[in-house]
Order: sequence, then structure tokens, then C-alpha cells
Amino acid sequence: MGKGMECSENSQTNLKVFHGEAGYVLEDVPHLTDYLPDLPTFANPLQFNPAYAVVKQYFVNVDDSVAQRIVVHKDSPRGVHFRRAGPRQKIYFDSDEVHACVVTCGGLCPGLNTVIREIVCGLYHMYGVNKILGIDGGYRGFYAKNTVPLTPKIVDDIHKRGGTILGTSRGGHDTSKIVDSIQDRGINQVYIIGGDGTQKGAAVIFEEIRRRGLKVAVAGIPKTIDNDIPVIDKSFGFDTAVEEAQRAINAAHVEAGSIENGLGVVKLMGRYSGFIAMYATLASRDVDCCLIPESPFFLEGKGGLFEYIEKRLKENGHMVIVIAEGAGQDLLTESLQNMDVKDASGNKLLPDVGLWLSQKIKDYFSGQQKMVINLKHIDPTYMIRAIPGNASDNVYSTLLSHSAVHGAMAGYTGFVVGPVNSRHAMIPFNRITEKQNKVVITDRMWARVLASTNQPSFLNPKDFTEVKEEEPQTQTQLVDGGKY
Repeated sequence: MGKGMECSENSQTNLKVFHGEAGYVLEDVPHLTDYLPDLPTFANPLQFNPAYAVVKQYFVNVDDSVAQRIVVHKDSPRGVHFRRAGPRQKIYFDSDEVHACVVTCGGLCPGLNTVIREIVCGLYHMYGVNKILGIDGGYRGFYAKNTVPLTPKIVDDIHKRGGTILGTSRGGHDTSKIVDSIQDRGINQVYIIGGDGTQKGAAVIFEEIRRRGLKVAVAGIPKTIDNDIPVIDKSFGFDTAVEEAQRAINAAHVEAGSIENGLGVVKLMGRYSGFIAMYATLASRDVDCCLIPESPFFLEGKGGLFEYIEKRLKENGHMVIVIAEGAGQDLLTESLQNMDVKDASGNKLLPDVGLWLSQKIKDYFSGQQKMVINLKHIDPTYMIRAIPGNASDNVYSTLLSHSAVHGAMAGYTGFVVGPVNSRHAMIPFNRITEKQNKVVITDRMWARVLASTNQPSFLNPKDFTEVKEEEPQTQTQLVDGGKY
């Protein structure tokens, strides 16, 4: 901690926050020495690693931090920062004593195997760690299934495969049993790959480990294909998902363009955030309408979706609609009287909006308009989730994994890793689980989508005024609302 810095710690949440000059705030992550003050330190073996011989500076300065916001006004305070990720000169684990484990939880996502591979190879090649276990089948695998030994040879080519070699599951979290298993097996580094529900579980596991006074580092690698994790620039697998979604959109475009009044409906992932649909639409340029959870729409009447579809078909003879799975759920729920059913992770099970919208469109045009349409519905969800990461995501997953390994070896715990303004940082669990990132429909990125598709906003002036009023400091919204 630098000079002139004051630390405040919330005894209930154990959050470490440092306040410095000019409004500088560091939201720090826990360290093993917070509750085990007399731990020995060791020299980082990276300085003797021939692969790093050409690197001018092996280690990250202990006081380096990453700013959460880089676009500021001249009189703004310096704002919130996070501790920079990377190798430290001193580490708190001797390589021979490390017994690490890796677990994957939740749904599939491109890049999972790359993350597993690079955690294993990073520990082995950078720090000389030989004892690494894979936990089979998610959280319940800690106490209900066998473990999988992991070595560089075993994981050598797994990045070329989709899914996860460790298996995954939703739910199954029993904090006491999990920590008992960690303690009984002599594990002292835990790498947890999963979404916000998984990371909430990781935070509870960390707190129980701290309560028991165990020398165990807990590091999270945040995963969601929807890209709705706050603070970090993006989640791994997102680039691959957008790229693969192009195949489905192109297929819909070809089908629609080959028949009279052809209409292609493509349903993409996005339960509460429409990032995949938005970026896939902008990348494709073949989409006539993009529907996302953040932007309400209505079907019938002046300015509604049906009117727009009819207009586009008359103008072009074909049309492509991209809809995120969470879009229009208010309309669908009213129609189907859906029960509030949840999966094992606590996520609400959403009815299939793609099928519902397709049927609604067919009923409308066959019944009221007497206009013949040829509709094709495409749902590539499981094809997208199950593929391996592309080049961009493989590079990104490597950096994420190495950041987690460097942090754990340096004694940090109770953190997740991710890029903040293109610099990798260690972020407290609470910051990435407290809310979900959403598309800001008063931001320029959504405006670009509307300009690309030429679709109406489906907001009447009253709705638009209400959206504006919900967003403070309207004048600076284009800066604050998004990164692009």
C-alpha cells in the first residue's frame, strides 16, 4: 500500500478498500496474510525461467493498479481501481508444496478447455507445480465423484475440443462438504471456472476457508457466453459465439432470400443481456431487426413489429430477425401464463421465444393479412456453446488462466481475474456478482445497431422519455454508458 493511503475494511463483508489522494480508490482483494500473518515467502522461479529471459521486467510492481474508468473529465476524481494481475517477486507457496485443483461449473462455453489447459501448463511450466487435480462434474464432484489427474501431457490438445474434459453441472453446492474435501485432500489452490452463480459459491467457499484458517488460495475465472459480467471488458467465449452466430444468420439470410416473402428468425443466447444478438447483428449487416431483453417491443398496431415486418417484406421481398432468448418474455409470459420454474443454478427457465414469435408471425399473416410468408426458424444455441474457442478467445483464455495462477501463487485469494480497460486485474468476488451487465439502449452501440438494421426503436416517445430519465447525467451518457 502506497504512502498517504488509508484502508477501510468492512468487518461484515471483509472488503478491503484503500483511499488515496485526489479521489483515488483501490478495491483490493484478500490475501492469505490477512488471516495467516506469519507465512514464509519464496523467490519467484520465473526469474530463472529461460522462456522469460528476454522479458525486461519480470514482475508487476506491488502498488500497480488498473483504473475502472479511463474516460474522465479534467476535474474528476481518480476513481475506482483494482489491483493489477501478474507475477510477483515474492510468492507464498513453495512449488513442491502446491496441490492445486480445477473445477468447471454451469453451462458450456467456448474456451473452457483452453482455460483448463493453461492453468495446468502455467502452474507446471512457470512455477514447477506437479500436483494438479481436475474435479469431475462441477461442485458436487468435490464430494460425489472421482478426480482427474492433470498434467501438461494430458491437457496437451484439449483446447482443440469443445466442452470441458472435466464435465460440468449446475447446482450441487454444499459449502461444508466442499471445504471438507479440499481440506482432506490437502488441496491449497482452488481454481473455479463458472458464471455469477458459480462465483457466488466460490465466495462462500473462500469465506469458509478463511473461517477455518486454512492456507488455501481461491481464484475464480468468470465464465458466461452472454458477456454480462460487470467490470471486465468481456468474457471468454463471447468472440467465438458472435463469430459462430454469423453462420446461423447467413443461413437464415440465404433461406429467406431464396423464396417469396422469406422470413428467417434466428434465436441467439442472451437471457437478460442482448450482447451476442447486438454484436452478431452489427457484424452481419444482413439483419433487418434485432430484438434484445433490454429494449421492449410490441407486436400489433402502429409502430409494432408486425407492421415493420410487412413493410420490409413489401420493400425487399425477404427479411431476417435476430432475437435474444430473453427478449419479449413479458409478452410471452402473458400469452402462455408461464410458471416461475428455475434450474439447479437458480436461473429462471425461459419459454422458447423463438418458436413463440415464429408462430405469432405465422398466425398474424395467415389470418389477418392474408399474406403468404415462408418462415424459417433457426436456433443454433447448442452448436455455438459446444465448439472450441477461436483464435481470439484462445489467446484471451491463456491470459486469464495465467493471471489466476500468478495471483494464487502470490498469496492472493477470494478474487476473480479479467481485463479492465485491456489490463488484467484481480477483482473482488462481490464486484462481479452484485449485478449483470446489460446493453444500454441510450448508448451509441445500440444506436449503431438501429442504424444498421433500419428498424424502429419500438419505443413510443413516452417510453423513450422514461428511459432517459432513468439514466442520470444524460449529457455524458455516451461516455459513461459504454466502452465504444
